Amino acid sequence: MVYLHKHNFGRFTALASSAILLLLSACGQSEQPPKVGEATSMSAKRGASAVGSPRVETNIVELNASRQGLPLLGKIAYGEDKYSRISSPLQGRVVEVRARLGDRVKVGDVLLVVDSPDIAQAYSEYVKEDSELQYATRTYELAKDLYETRALALKDLKQTENELVKARAEFRRAKERLVSLRISPQELNKPLDQQQITSRFELKSPLSGIVVERTVTPGQSVTGDPDPVLFTVADLDVLQVVADVYERDLALVREGQSATVKVEAYPDLEFPATVTVVGDVVDPATRTIKVRARVNNESRKLKPEMFARLQLDVSGMAQFLTVPREAVLEVDGKQVVYVVDNENRYVKREVKIANISAAQTRVLDGLKEGERIVTKGAVLIKSQED
Repeated sequence: MVYLHKHNFGRFTALASSAILLLLSACGQSEQPPKVGEATSMSAKRGASAVGSPRVETNIVELNASRQGLPLLGKIAYGEDKYSRISSPLQGRVVEVRARLGDRVKVGDVLLVVDSPDIAQAYSEYVKEDSELQYATRTYELAKDLYETRALALKDLKQTENELVKARAEFRRAKERLVSLRISPQELNKPLDQQQITSRFELKSPLSGIVVERTVTPGQSVTGDPDPVLFTVADLDVLQVVADVYERDLALVREGQSATVKVEAYPDLEFPATVTVVGDVVDPATRTIKVRARVNNESRKLKPEMFARLQLDVSGMAQFLTVPREAVLEVDGKQVVYVVDNENRYVKREVKIANISAAQTRVLDGLKEGERIVTKGAVLIKSQED
């Protein structure tokens, strides 16, 4: 049996500890990724890894011809010709409100009733002018008979004829005034003693839809001005998305194009849409053009003024340079990727991108087809620079 001296035993323990530390250090170094600028060996076009760093992968940048989407930011709005902001065309006092917020109405349904002094005054003028016209007509007929029997001078006949022309013009003016106050022409064409015209004016809905806004109450006075709006009626079954497209992407957008709509309220749902209008004017401040897409909303999940993402289907229209989203890092507020140069070194390069999906990113500027970039482990390379 071998006995170690106490002093020798301490030296042995120290040497053993040093050996273990050196072994652990060697193992750790084998796992370190190469630093920026360090030469690497690329063994294949796709999925090649840097030698000594299995956690770093590179890939060739290529045009992607698979299904592509062009994401645009926008918001939900009422459909074109699918909503109406309704005001009273004349002044008066509201005596009855028949439509409530949320009611479904049809074209021609009465929304409210206004007692208008304008109608009473206009109808009084109409009755007066009708009487004047009847009198002028009888006078002219009598004068014409007298002239034919040489009992009346020609100048007197001409005078009665002028009076008749004037009476007809005044009657027409009075009638048009009533029509402008929404009195039915069919009612005015009836004989005077059969007409049923009162000072009550019925404000009717110009379209079918839902009452989404109401700002009027019984007893309220209204004016004939466009403001304030008393009711807003909208067809909520069909809405539109109004989005902005940049000049560089305008060639990818066309009327009739298929699209999908997503909103924050329902992140897992996609609503089918169709592009209906591509604007003709560029906003000088944002350098964007307005795009409108119709979206079916029979489920009533979409609400006007919601923020939305409009994803246009641009498959087959163009091929894009795409890279994995993991390949793009944000450094000092800029988007960068690591490119493998001719000397097999990692070179940081700024790029401009547009997100396509959760996994892929479209490269707008900064890369060319055929260049090799780091597609996995870019964050490890960045840590070597810090």
